[in-house]
Amino acid sequence: MEFHISCLLPMVTPDTRCSRSRPCCFLIWSARRGIDTQYWLEIKSHDVYGFMMKDLMTTKEVAVYLRLKERKVYELVAAEEIPCTRVTGKWLFPKHLIDLWLARSSTFPDIEATHATPPPPVIVGSHDPLLEWAVRQAECNLALMPGGSLDGLERFSRGEAVAAGMHIVDLVDGGYNVSHVIESTAGMDAVLIEWAWREQGLIVGKGNPMHITSLADAVAGRARFVVREPQAGSRVLFQHLVSEAGIEMKDIDILADEARSESELALAVLEFRAETGLGVRAAAQQAGLDFIPLHRERYDLLVRRRDFFQPPMQALLTFARSDAFKARATALSGYDISGLGTVHFNAP
Repeated sequence: MEFHISCLLPMVTPDTRCSRSRPCCFLIWSARRGIDTQYWLEIKSHDVYGFMMKDLMTTKEVAVYLRLKERKVYELVAAEEIPCTRVTGKWLFPKHLIDLWLARSSTFPDIEATHATPPPPVIVGSHDPLLEWAVRQAECNLALMPGGSLDGLERFSRGEAVAAGMHIVDLVDGGYNVSHVIESTAGMDAVLIEWAWREQGLIVGKGNPMHITSLADAVAGRARFVVREPQAGSRVLFQHLVSEAGIEMKDIDILADEARSESELALAVLEFRAETGLGVRAAAQQAGLDFIPLHRERYDLLVRRRDFFQPPMQALLTFARSDAFKARATALSGYDISGLGTVHFNAP
């Protein structure tokens, strides 16, 4: 192992004033001295040299944490292969450094093999009317293969696409996409960039014949719902909004045939196969249907850094800064493209 922590020493830098009433800084010292700059920056980025005593594990605790026998932990210490510090004869293990050591020790053979060759020029994931139009107009030599945000994330992680569109709500903090990307793209040089904010709501018939005003209102009126496939971000959001409204899924009249895109969902309402469905305002606008807004969401594009700078993606993003693109976003309605290109996640 190329990294070993031998001790933690309190340190006051020349330009830092420190008193007994304030936590001291900690100096991480490598017994092998030859710690490389990239690794030092990685340590700093994890803020591991600012941890408190509660983050230190005993030999027994780290053995349980790593699912090893205590004897094996002592062997790793003796071989200087595990981050540790010795205080008054007792070995302690900083949890932050143990986690970092595990990450650095991990290998991703499938990822490395999968991404050894360039991915096909395809954008997978969630369907978006504005993205669909832009790909055609930009002449960027990219194809679209929508199949839902979660499906796109899986395909992207397997190297089956140059980019993935997504709008996956985080049910814990209400954010979008980042936590799912971090979990699914370990070991990849992934970048998550903003495409647009969109309005999500109930798409209903022209003139709103059932006088629907809310999700609860539609369910109470026994409206037939059309929904997206389980892998779609809209399906995740639909279930979340249903739960927030205190509605049971079993109480909703849902069509057996699921829509595979925003356009298909709007078409089901237009053809009177359903009275309503959760979709984006742009899809309702294109189909000449009415729309009841319920939620605002962020739609992002996930791409690898190396592919971001290739001609296809650059052609698409360059076109997205044009006046024609801005006019189309306005015409479709329900889009806020002021943050287009904002980086929401950049893999270390």
